[in-house]
Amino acid sequence: MNDTTFGTLGVPYPLVEVLASQGKTEAFPIQVDTLPDTLAGRDVLGRGKTGSGKTLAFSIPMVARLGTRLSGGPRRAGRPLGMVLAPTRELATQINAVLEPLAAAYGLTTTTIFGGVSQNKQVAALRAGVDIIVACPGRLEDLMQQKFVSLDAVEITVLDEADHMADLGFLPGVTRIMKATPADGQRLLFSATLDNGVDKLVKQFLHNPATHSVDEANSPVAAMTHHVFELSGVDEKKRMVSALASGAGRRILFMRTKHQAKKLAKALTAEGIPAVDLHGNLSQPARDRNLAAFGDGSVRVLVATDVAARGVHVDDIELVIHVDPPMEHKAYLHRSGRTARAGAEGDVVTLVLPEQRRDTAALLKKAAIAVQPQQVTVASDAVTRLIGEVAPRVAADALPSVLRPPAQGGGRSQGANAQRKRSGRDGERASAGARSGSRSGGSGSGRRGGQGSGARTEQGAATSGARRGDGGRAAAPRTDAAPHRSDAQRHTESPAAPRTRQGSRRASAPGGTGGGIRVGQVVRSNSSGGQRRGR
Repeated sequence: MNDTTFGTLGVPYPLVEVLASQGKTEAFPIQVDTLPDTLAGRDVLGRGKTGSGKTLAFSIPMVARLGTRLSGGPRRAGRPLGMVLAPTRELATQINAVLEPLAAAYGLTTTTIFGGVSQNKQVAALRAGVDIIVACPGRLEDLMQQKFVSLDAVEITVLDEADHMADLGFLPGVTRIMKATPADGQRLLFSATLDNGVDKLVKQFLHNPATHSVDEANSPVAAMTHHVFELSGVDEKKRMVSALASGAGRRILFMRTKHQAKKLAKALTAEGIPAVDLHGNLSQPARDRNLAAFGDGSVRVLVATDVAARGVHVDDIELVIHVDPPMEHKAYLHRSGRTARAGAEGDVVTLVLPEQRRDTAALLKKAAIAVQPQQVTVASDAVTRLIGEVAPRVAADALPSVLRPPAQGGGRSQGANAQRKRSGRDGERASAGARSGSRSGGSGSGRRGGQGSGARTEQGAATSGARRGDGGRAAAPRTDAAPHRSDAQRHTESPAAPRTRQGSRRASAPGGTGGGIRVGQVVRSNSSGGQRRGR
């Protein structure tokens, strides 16, 4: 670990204080490399392995600059100043969790925008005025088409995990969104690789970017230990999964399919090992509940598909288990990157059946992972060491609330009241059926049935559309843009010096006038010897 502090890198004091309160005082290499450029307003192309600290690397300069000279006057409805594009809902949520406390130091507001949930809260936040949005491309385009948001005031745009957005087919939508932002705005792009069209985004939208790479794009983490366990058959694999899941620390088990992830989580829970699942078939509230339970430690086992390979950032995950080896090497690296983050240590285990040995060996070679396979059983020393302390088994009546009933139940009510409601609904349906059967002709009943069916169909279509919302739908290109600043002005203005403006920004209705001073009256010497005045 280096000994470079955020303060010596020119990070404004209010943000240094927030970071220190979180136990973050020393910057990681990608932050050390990029912050001098990003704080100065330069476009930056950052390449770094998973867990290298990229989120803070772009969150700090975005807040530092928008909170001072780029603050833009009174907050305006539907016209954010900063935008982060992310490929998944989970990643967007995690980014916002990092941004929010930093933004609060300058009185800035943030919100997330993604599909899978009702857009009403997102629209309400936009109408109230929000400074920074963290968005998935599809839902953002939907709201742009509905005129709920305009990007013509965006000063800073971040593309995070650009290679993953390319893998998911989002780049056409990302391109349209980028064209709707001012051409002279600052752009920061972070990506593990530049393939699949990411290089075209760089050439089209970044202005003479400073390029910073931390390790090779697909390099494994030094503090991560890899294991390949060769098993005799399916029965031995089941026993191995249960054994590895039984430890007291946090661990993630990766499966290839949504069905198998759900099935395994239920099976482990039935064994007394509380486990939640995370996959594409879950509603967003269910995803959030399950991740929260995993994050706060009430559940120590997460069974997931590749939806969690990039969007889950939980501290102290000591073990990642590839129950099903992934199809390609990038997925292996991103799955494995859930452990050994930010300098911590961690272990990765791949379970291999006899028929999977050749494919797994080829996969690891592409991922540049050198590891000697071991033939093991649950009693092997190598397995026992990885299990560590075994957690007590949890009886069904002592399960965490998130598992009573299963998370897929969808409602908060879980006790006798919920049962009474369900019983009442069943009784009503039975009565309605009896009445319908006693009528002749039944035209009214038929109409009601048709309406009910139609409502269900519409709801299903809406849900499907919401899910597609993360994927970037076709939309007409935006041509509006704010007046351009010169490159010299954009690149030379100091982030430490607030821009003179009419009034101050505050949470207000569109067009409201400024209130009092926002940023805490901080006056201190910066690294260049000048004075920083908070406004």
